[in-house]
Amino acid sequence: MAIGRPKLFNRPRLTVLNSSQKTEIHLAVLEVLERTGVKMTHPKALEILAGAGAKVDKNRVRIPSWMVEDAIRKAPSRLVLGNRNGERSVFLEGDRSFYGPSLDCMEYLDPDTNKRMNFTTDHCRVTASLTDSLPNFDWSMVIGMASDVPPEISDRVIARQALTHCQKPLVFCTHTVENEKDVLEMALLVCGGRKNFDRAPTIVHYSEPISPLTYYDPAVDKILFSVANGIPLINFSAPQLGGSSPASFAGTIVQGCAESLSGLVLGQNAKPGASMIFGSQTTIMDMRTTIFSYGAPEMALMISAMAEMAQYYELPFFGTAGSTDAKFNDPQAGIEATFQTLTAGLVGSSLVHDCSSWMDHGSLVSPAYMVMVNEILHMVNQYMKGIEVSEDTMAVDLIDKVGPGGNFLSEKHTMDNFRNVWYSDLFDRSIYSLWEKAGSKNFNDRLREKTLKAMEHRTEPLSSEIIKELDKMQKHWK
Repeated sequence: MAIGRPKLFNRPRLTVLNSSQKTEIHLAVLEVLERTGVKMTHPKALEILAGAGAKVDKNRVRIPSWMVEDAIRKAPSRLVLGNRNGERSVFLEGDRSFYGPSLDCMEYLDPDTNKRMNFTTDHCRVTASLTDSLPNFDWSMVIGMASDVPPEISDRVIARQALTHCQKPLVFCTHTVENEKDVLEMALLVCGGRKNFDRAPTIVHYSEPISPLTYYDPAVDKILFSVANGIPLINFSAPQLGGSSPASFAGTIVQGCAESLSGLVLGQNAKPGASMIFGSQTTIMDMRTTIFSYGAPEMALMISAMAEMAQYYELPFFGTAGSTDAKFNDPQAGIEATFQTLTAGLVGSSLVHDCSSWMDHGSLVSPAYMVMVNEILHMVNQYMKGIEVSEDTMAVDLIDKVGPGGNFLSEKHTMDNFRNVWYSDLFDRSIYSLWEKAGSKNFNDRLREKTLKAMEHRTEPLSSEIIKELDKMQKHWK
């Protein structure tokens, strides 16, 4: 071609809300916070909000529109998280997506026996190591609830396991603010101190208002502690359409936005510029079973809309995808995970959780499901790369050189470009006779083998000095 052409890329994109709809939802959110407000009983938080201009009437806090918009302006639109070795690895900016697992699962599905059992401390180690090994999980989470240690210390025990056996940034939650202090102390030790932590935080705290529009004191304690101590904070409600939120998609989105932004207002008035992450897990109440559905297509639709509202506000977003209501690693699990993760990528959901473990309505973690979703994310990430359009990739000269009836197998261009295609070692593309010769392994056979192999991974160990310090800390936990 006579004229050189630049490389052109277009990231595939999904749009759920148009600009007018986003504006209308925002105005409705402002009306809810100004007219209805939130219920809050925490004395310090009430003092902060009243002093900043909110109208406080006993336990009801009504937040003027200007306070909401001022808090949005103060909050950082970009957040970078780091691995425990100091590497800046997760860049929450624009519409980039980073995927991770979930938290608080009560049961574990053994990949070898396919039996369910209570989640234990050792399962924390297994799932943290597996998260560390799977390339499409960019960050980690305290995946389960350890049933083999006293409940009062279980949140800190699983946080320690996650920090020990996975190098990736950790999203965690705790029962109390005192326990959060202990997790911060561990994180600072593991990452090498406050200076390294401030450069790229290694932990993010997860907190929830109660739908509809209610805060309980321990959650507010943790919000205030997080922002005061430089811990990025996710303020993430879980409204259930028809149960704890209106039985309409738009109404649930409005309420979810209001709940998340109300915490943002508190955090920004406690410490302007504190890193906070917007979001809400908006889903349905299944009227046939009354369950909080993790696989409903309506959940993916509403969370996509929430992601677009986060982009409207220029705030990092905590998304949800890869979860399922299935009880085993069956076709339902694969279909629901694929649909959710693809829509999350297409809409630009930033910090996406549940991509590996929330099965059976958020109660079950399965290492095999983690491996399967990692493979699905290979496909999603390959799709999200889009198509490079350049002089080289359009290959007009090459097409002319080979001409009608020729082939491209021996061309240098083929050698230069064929590696852009992704090949799976889980999904089978062989012809039937070759599949038989290879042992006639079905999908579940291959998934089991791949999972057990991945579970052999061991994370680079912490130094003996750090382990000793962690042991000393744990002895004082009450």
